[in-house]
Amino acid sequence: MVMNIKVVLKSGKDQSLFRRHPWIFSGAIKKIYGKPEEGDLVKVYDNMDEYLATGHYQYGSIAIRVLSFEDIPIDEEFWYQRLVSAYNLRHMLGLDTPGQNNVYRLVHGEGDDLPGLIIDYYNGHVVMQMHSIGMYRSLPYIESALKKIYGDRLLTLFNKSESTLPFKGPVTPMNEFLMGNTEGTTVLEHGHAFKIDWFSGQKTGFFVDQRENRMLLKTYAKSRSVLNTFCYTGGFSVYALAGGASRVHSVDSSAKAIGLVNENVALNFKDAPHEAFAVDAFKYLDNIAGQYDLIVLDPPAFAKHNNALNNALQGYKRLNQIALEQIRPGGILFTFSCSQVVTKENFRKSVFAAAANAKRKVRILHQLTQPGDHPVNIFHPEGEYLKGLVLHVE
Repeated sequence: MVMNIKVVLKSGKDQSLFRRHPWIFSGAIKKIYGKPEEGDLVKVYDNMDEYLATGHYQYGSIAIRVLSFEDIPIDEEFWYQRLVSAYNLRHMLGLDTPGQNNVYRLVHGEGDDLPGLIIDYYNGHVVMQMHSIGMYRSLPYIESALKKIYGDRLLTLFNKSESTLPFKGPVTPMNEFLMGNTEGTTVLEHGHAFKIDWFSGQKTGFFVDQRENRMLLKTYAKSRSVLNTFCYTGGFSVYALAGGASRVHSVDSSAKAIGLVNENVALNFKDAPHEAFAVDAFKYLDNIAGQYDLIVLDPPAFAKHNNALNNALQGYKRLNQIALEQIRPGGILFTFSCSQVVTKENFRKSVFAAAANAKRKVRILHQLTQPGDHPVNIFHPEGEYLKGLVLHVE
């Protein structure tokens, strides 16, 4: 990877780097010495020729993703140390506990000082997604480090970056097995079993980020009639049943997802008061008046870019208003946004507007976010993408 490229920033455009923000925007660049290709390593200097950082160069608005604020080699040892640090954090959090938990996020991009890289661990099977060409071109180092860290415990290494990489770069990404050829497995999360399909499932196969929020829902589920919308593989449904729900209905527009929900329920219970429906969640919610006293709203991202923000906020307002109008008095609503461009304040305002329109008395019981294996770099608040509220509705 080319390393003799020098990038000089405009005067005053270095302040974000002094605050250790890991992104450098194209408008901050004064001059580039050399002709970097997408994914090349570059060194960044201020207008007085003082070293600032080293990172991956890329085309687009975010021109450089910073790997280090120290002038050190970005070599095999660098990648090993970064990944060991990520692994040690998950070990400290107690996320690899035999008989209880063997699924967690190992690397969460900027939260682990590895911008553009996502790695999830599934009971000896590792699934990676690269969101930058620089990370894709660093794959040999990442693969080597993972094999050193996990040793014989590593059974599968799957690179699932075909749909996550930008198409402007000098590579043609494809999903591929780097080790093993297993397409799925069964994992334990807080003792609950889930079948994971990383080969053809969404993201890396499972929404690991809702683990602690699922546990919270379990404490509210006893004797309640539960509706889990946008259920995907049924994580909240399994926890609701484990918490003693009187009945659980799972709804998703994908028939394949509904099949996975039923499989996961069967993995955990011989006979459960559960039904699953392959139907649009908005349509289903229109006709549920008084049927449920615990509803989960966990939709996919309504906005991935700022130009879609207003439409997304309207979508969240409409979705929450329908649920608030339909839920039984004394009901509990778990509502989420995973749209990174939607701030906590924006989301809360949308839900506030929904409650006002629904003319219900609503109290916030909990304000939720992502768990510790999805850490937020304090210098990169954009990494806090998951927002959630638990509401009591009268």
